[in-house]
Amino acid sequence: MRIAALVLTVALVTSACASIRPRDRGDVVRAVMASTVQLRTEREGGARRAGSGVVLFTEASTSWILTTRHLLEPSVSQTVSVVSATRPRRRVRAAVTALSAESDLALLRVEGLALPGVRLKDTVRLGDPVWVVAFPWGRRSTIVSGVVSQLTSDAGDASDAPVEGAASMVDASVSYGASGGGVFDAETGALVALVESHRTARVALPDARDRTLEVPVPGETTVIPVPVILRFIATTPLAASLTR
Repeated sequence: MRIAALVLTVALVTSACASIRPRDRGDVVRAVMASTVQLRTEREGGARRAGSGVVLFTEASTSWILTTRHLLEPSVSQTVSVVSATRPRRRVRAAVTALSAESDLALLRVEGLALPGVRLKDTVRLGDPVWVVAFPWGRRSTIVSGVVSQLTSDAGDASDAPVEGAASMVDASVSYGASGGGVFDAETGALVALVESHRTARVALPDARDRTLEVPVPGETTVIPVPVILRFIATTPLAASLTR
């Protein structure tokens, strides 16, 4: 497992270091949009869900897509379809390839859809600018700006908290449907994390006190960082394609 994870890190992160540098904003936007997809699930009885995902890797006409596991839970018979942010009129079926037992991650495989994969960046700094690209409320793709607001840390003393590491939270506000969306370095376009969840507050409606709205709390969007993603990929069928 450790060897596989190391090889994946080299394949997906280190090999891209030479090209991970500040780029023109227009180029970054086009790149992150091309690697972003919308996901829709439909279950028996007509229940539907919507989420987001990012393309990790493409080989020939097969694309591997990363999203959150909770979008697909509970694990029942369902149809999963994918729509590219840059090709909104084309919908393709996806197959669930792997579900993580340790983190909120899932891997999908799509045949007949070749989309550019993301570049990964496993280390960020507090305050680094990021863009979150997703499909809130199952609608059109949206880019929201923010910064890395919290890092993962095992430090017991707040004074020892790091200023560089893996992202665990960003201050960009997201909504339903953004889970699985990519968190990208705003300067390079490299993926630094995946949106996992967001905190909401219940707000009562002025004319209907018995009804409430769930409003996203700005600054409290939790994310799954690249090191966790790499560990998950090492356990999936995609690892074989990356390491051969």
